Amino acid sequence: MKRGLWVGLGLVGVLFIVILLVFGSYVSAKNQMVAKDEAKKAAWSQVDTQLQRRADLIPNLVATVKGFATHEETVFGDIANARAGLLNARDPQSKIAANGQLDSAFGRLLALSENYPELKSNQNFLALQDQLEGSENRISVARNRYNAALQDYNTFIRQFPNSIWAGMAGFQPDNAYFQASEGSKVAPTVKF
Repeated sequence: MKRGLWVGLGLVGVLFIVILLVFGSYVSAKNQMVAKDEAKKAAWSQVDTQLQRRADLIPNLVATVKGFATHEETVFGDIANARAGLLNARDPQSKIAANGQLDSAFGRLLALSENYPELKSNQNFLALQDQLEGSENRISVARNRYNAALQDYNTFIRQFPNSIWAGMAGFQPDNAYFQASEGSKVAPTVKF
């Protein structure tokens, strides 16, 4: 009888240890998922901040170019519409799509400036162009950091056993990556 009691207690002890290990694994994985989710959100916030900075600079650049190229209203309308789309977008997917439209419209604006040599020498235009170049660099860095944080998060929640814990805790993969826009895949033509 004593031997049966010890065996029963041993099984209960082993079962308790297994349950404790499984619970510990869940808590550890969930804490890491929360940290990675917050890192992803913080990285997105940096992208969003840089996109807003660029959107705030664009009206000044457009006003400067308008002074020289008054008959190019289509380009200005496209930029205004794309900027409005970016400012009205609420989630990463719609902001990424709106940003692609803004990139395209903005590229046409810079191409337009090539047709006006006096504009290219204007100090206001040059200062705004420098600020926009800085913004584009900041956006590029923020995009890369966001994509890295998103990849880290997605990789972690898809690995075993984290994939089980992620499903139980309600964490889902997020595929809102920044990718090159269609227009960026075509090399610009330089004419002298």
